[in-house]
Formats: sequence, C-alpha cells, structure tokens
Amino acid sequence: MEASDAIIENWWRQGMMGGAKAHYDGIVAFSQTDFTEDLKKITVPVLVMHSEDDQIVPYAASGPLSAKLLANGTLKTYTDFPHGMPTTQAETINADLLAFLKD
Repeated sequence: MEASDAIIENWWRQGMMGGAKAHYDGIVAFSQTDFTEDLKKITVPVLVMHSEDDQIVPYAASGPLSAKLLANGTLKTYTDFPHGMPTTQAETINADLLAFLKD
C-alpha cells in the first residue's frame, strides 16, 4: 500500500496530542505488564487480529499467545499489514470484523 499523506498527518496529529512523558509511560506499561491473568478471565468470544509484519507489537509474542489465553479466542492472522491496519487496511479489517460478529 502506498503511504497516504492524510493518514501520516493524522497519526502525527494524534502523537502530538500527548506529552512525551505520557507516551513513554504508556509504552512502559504496555511492554512490561503481564496481561495473562486478565486474558484468562475473559469468556466472551474475542477476535484477535494481528499481522505477522507488525513492527510495533511482535506477532509471535502477542497474537497467537493472546488467542490461546482467551477462553473463546479466535486468531485472524494477516501477512503484510502494518500496526495501523485498521486504518490502512480498513476494508479488509472491517469485513473480517463483520464476519466474526455474524458468526
């Protein structure tokens, strides 16, 4: 997919809305918090969508493990989608979400 100036500018805008300390603390919290017990408590059907090419959250350490820990998790894996796939690949992501919700 070719980069869209509008998407790049919107992500920049979102990044500028927070402070550096808040961004740093958020990254620390997400990278150092073990959500295992929280995931095990979720019993409703959950669709875990993850790309093997995600450069922000490594696929092997996240997607398959999250789906496995969920009592009723389904993993949908994409090959070449970026971390921002709900924006850059909205047509595919939305179709897959709707299909999951209809099941």
